[in-house]
Amino acid sequence: MTFRGGIDKPENLARTGGGGGGRIAVGGGVGTLLLVGLFLLMGGDPSQLGGLIGSDTQQQPQQQSAPGELEHCKTSDDANRYADCRVEFTGISLNQVWNAQLPRQADIPYTKPNLVVFNAQTSTGCGVASSATGPFYCPADHTAYFDVSFFDSLERYGGQNAPFAQEYIVAHEFGHHIQSLEGTLGLSDYNDPGPDSMAVKIELQADCYAGIWGHFADKGEDAFLEPITQSQVEQAIDAARAVGDDNIQQRAGRDVNPESFTHGTSKQRQEAFLQGYRTGSMASCDYLDRNAYS
Repeated sequence: MTFRGGIDKPENLARTGGGGGGRIAVGGGVGTLLLVGLFLLMGGDPSQLGGLIGSDTQQQPQQQSAPGELEHCKTSDDANRYADCRVEFTGISLNQVWNAQLPRQADIPYTKPNLVVFNAQTSTGCGVASSATGPFYCPADHTAYFDVSFFDSLERYGGQNAPFAQEYIVAHEFGHHIQSLEGTLGLSDYNDPGPDSMAVKIELQADCYAGIWGHFADKGEDAFLEPITQSQVEQAIDAARAVGDDNIQQRAGRDVNPESFTHGTSKQRQEAFLQGYRTGSMASCDYLDRNAYS
């Protein structure tokens, strides 16, 4: 249990399905990391990444269902019971936190992203996505996309498929939305990987922003989350560790290749989350050295 019980859903945030076409060029999530990391460590050419994670060609998914609402997600008790409802309520909590913190800390007005929960395949503003793509944020349509079946893969990489681990993943993708509002998300470039790459810095900052959400999410009378426990923090840390570039490469039976890094090591990712969680400060997440925060 992570959400306080008996809270009626204040808005219908999540939708099913999606639409559009294009390229997943920036803002790839932890699921996209698995694809990119495995591709590069197996000797793939970084210049071919565009073809791996998106296409400029208009495509249409097969058997695409019409967009709708998550009608079974009515209260916070549903969020404690069902993964898709948990994604939606986490998004609502993230909107609450960032609506207060982004203007306060960065002097930028907050606008909500869209949120789509899909099964198997969906069409997005960044191209066609499948369950293999995993969670990601598309800046073209300002939407975070989630197929909750991805959460099962966390255990294969040494993490826990636990509620707060799932919420960390949602918070990471919303972190990319914050970067989009800051105008920095486009600095990420999977075609130029490496331990000191802009791609790694952008991803670590999104982890740190996820931690900021955790810092504030259980505070105040209108908070959606129960007080966060140390055990739950460990769930998020384990998830961050699981999706580190080095861990994914090692579990694929390959030597660690820092020159292919796009998201950071397990140690870097867990430290980034904890930095944001402990401080609640965007200044502590300034991986781009912008000095733009109060």
